[in-house]
Amino acid sequence: MDTQTLNEVANQMSMWDMVWSSDLMTKVVMIGLIAASVWSWAIIFEKLGTLRQVKARSLKFEEKFWSGGSLDRLYESIGNHPNDPMAAMFAAAMREWKRTNIMKSKTDRGLRGVSLQQRIEKAMTVSMDKDLDALDTRMGFLASTGSVAPLVGLFGTVWGIINSFNAIALSQSNSLAAMAPGIAEALFTTAFGLIAAIPAVVAYNKISSDIDGYAKKLENFMAEFSSILSREIDDTAIKADMAGE
Repeated sequence: MDTQTLNEVANQMSMWDMVWSSDLMTKVVMIGLIAASVWSWAIIFEKLGTLRQVKARSLKFEEKFWSGGSLDRLYESIGNHPNDPMAAMFAAAMREWKRTNIMKSKTDRGLRGVSLQQRIEKAMTVSMDKDLDALDTRMGFLASTGSVAPLVGLFGTVWGIINSFNAIALSQSNSLAAMAPGIAEALFTTAFGLIAAIPAVVAYNKISSDIDGYAKKLENFMAEFSSILSREIDDTAIKADMAGE
């Protein structure tokens, strides 16, 4: 092959020419991988932003909680619209506490402290699980993209190599011009598979680790707040017994 022919082939082998000249199956694979990559990045940015906001709001709530102020006033300031999982756990516990006090005043009977403690802890656990499930939403797509995208890219690679062999058979030539389109399809689908998979895997591991760390923080808060309410329940029971005497 002379220099002029090589230059002509090189000019015909620009990236976009190879992409648009590929067959329907290869285009479907590449478009699917590009779409998965775009959606993965959208999820990554959304999750990172949400976690940043949630952690900042929880930190502000912790500062208010441990400032020594009245828990009743803190609960009134939060109201029925807490803006982070930790505040939601606190609000759920306080609602159960106040509901129990109302029941106690209406029935004029004491309520078992152990039962009250269990109900409060259950309310906090349900609230925590609900918010953590919301944080985990769409994380499965990142995991699936990280594991499936390379396989889809490999399928495109195999398909492109088959097209190269078919081109050689039809042209009865193993020249670069005959093999280039199929090889290009194989390389492009492999590259798109990795482009979709690698960020998804890295982001999934990072975000999952952050969510697990935040979950431990919520569990620690639940244990600390439960201890505070437990002491309050014991003090209330002691006062009730002394009043009964």
